[in-house]
Amino acid sequence: MPTLDLSKAKPSSKAAAATPVAPAVETRALPSKPSLVGLGRDELKAALEAIGIEGRETRMRVAQLWGWIYQRGAKTFAEMSNVSKHLRAALDEAYTLDRPEVVVEQVSQDGTRKWLMRIPPSVAGEKWHEIETVYIPTRDRGTLCISSQVGCTLTCSFCHTGTQKLVRNLTAAEVVAQVIVARDRLGDWPDQSPPEGAFVPDDGGRFVTNIVLMGMGEPLYNVDNVTAALKTLLDPDGLQFSKRRVTLSTSGVVPEIGRVGADTGVSLAISLHAVNDDLRDELVPLNRKYPIAELLEACRTYPGVSNARRITFEYVMLKGVNDSVDDARRLVRLLKGIPAKINLIPFNPWPGSKYECSDWEQIERFSEVVFDAGYSSPVRTPRGRDILAACGQLKSETERLRAKDKAALMSKAEQDAFRAMSMVD
Repeated sequence: MPTLDLSKAKPSSKAAAATPVAPAVETRALPSKPSLVGLGRDELKAALEAIGIEGRETRMRVAQLWGWIYQRGAKTFAEMSNVSKHLRAALDEAYTLDRPEVVVEQVSQDGTRKWLMRIPPSVAGEKWHEIETVYIPTRDRGTLCISSQVGCTLTCSFCHTGTQKLVRNLTAAEVVAQVIVARDRLGDWPDQSPPEGAFVPDDGGRFVTNIVLMGMGEPLYNVDNVTAALKTLLDPDGLQFSKRRVTLSTSGVVPEIGRVGADTGVSLAISLHAVNDDLRDELVPLNRKYPIAELLEACRTYPGVSNARRITFEYVMLKGVNDSVDDARRLVRLLKGIPAKINLIPFNPWPGSKYECSDWEQIERFSEVVFDAGYSSPVRTPRGRDILAACGQLKSETERLRAKDKAALMSKAEQDAFRAMSMVD
C-alpha cells in the first residue's frame, strides 16, 4: 500500500493486479499511484484538493470517501454509488484503494491467524518491507495485534522480534491498513461472511472487536504516526473502535506515555517483566534509560487511570529468572497504589532463545501470590505458537524451522492449551 505523495497525484495507467505470491522484494517496481486506504481526514482532504476538488464540496467528498473506506471496506472507486461518475474517474486516475499485500497467511491449530504483509518502501530505491499482524479469536471477541515498525528499535533479550533490526517506522496509514486487511480477510464488513471454517466470535457482532499495539516495534518510538492512526481507528463515523478496546503496549518510553494517553485515551499496557533494575536492564535494555521508578511514576499519572481503567502490566514467565515466589511478592509491593492488572505470559519459545518457560506449577504459585494481594492476575493462554504468532515470536524475516524445532513448538502449544483450559484468557 503506497503512502500518499501528492507530488505524484496525477493521472497514470492502472497498476497491474497483484499475484498471490509476489516476486522477490528486490525486483518489484514501485506503485504507480498512492493509496487512500489508512489516511486521516486531513490527508483525504489534501488528496481531493490535489485533483481539483475545492471549497465546500471538499468536506462532503471527504465524508463520502471516509464512509466507503472505513464503514464499508470499498476496494474500488466504482463501488462508491453516491459519488459522481466524473469524480470516481478522477479518483481512479490519481489514486488506488490498495491494501498491503498479504504474502503468506498461516492458520494455527487454535484458530489464530498470522498474516505476513508486504508494504512499499518509504523512498525509491529501498526494498519492499514486510510486517506481521496476528488475529486472536475467542467466542466473544476477536483481538487484532498490529505492528508499528518494520523490525524493532529495542533489543529485549527474550523477544524474537528484537533480534530483527529496525528498518523504519510505519506510517499512520500503514498502521491503520493492517486493520483494513484483517477485516477483508475475515469478511468483517457489512454483507460479508468469514472464510469457511474460520474461528471468529459467534455473538453476532464484529469479528475484529479489540486492537492491541503489541506487534513488531515500539509504538512510542513512532508516537506521531501511532497517535494519528489511533485517531482514525477511534473515529465514531469510521472504524468506530472504543478507547476501552484499544490497548497500546510500551516497553517504557516514559516521556511519551502521558502524551499518547492525553491525545487518544486508549488503554495502556507496560512490558515490565522484572522487579528490579538490574534484571530489567538485561531483559529490557530500555530500562537503562528509563528505570522502573520513572516508569511507574508515569503510570501513576497516566490520564484517566482508575480502578475502572486499570493499567495492564505484562510479565513474561522465565524459568529460574524472574518467576520465584519472592519475585511475586516484590511485584505486588512495586505496584502498590497503581490501579493495575498483572498479565502473566508463559514464555513463548523461538529458535535460538536462551530462555525456557516457567513450569506450570510455578506459574500458578506466582499467580496465587499476586491474586491474594488483590490484583487480577490472569495467565495468558499461549495462542498461535505452532505458527510463531504468539507474544514475542513475531519476526518478518522468512525463516525455515528445522522439523524437530517445529515439532517441539507444536507439542508445547498442545500441552499449554490443555493445561490452560481453566485459566483466564
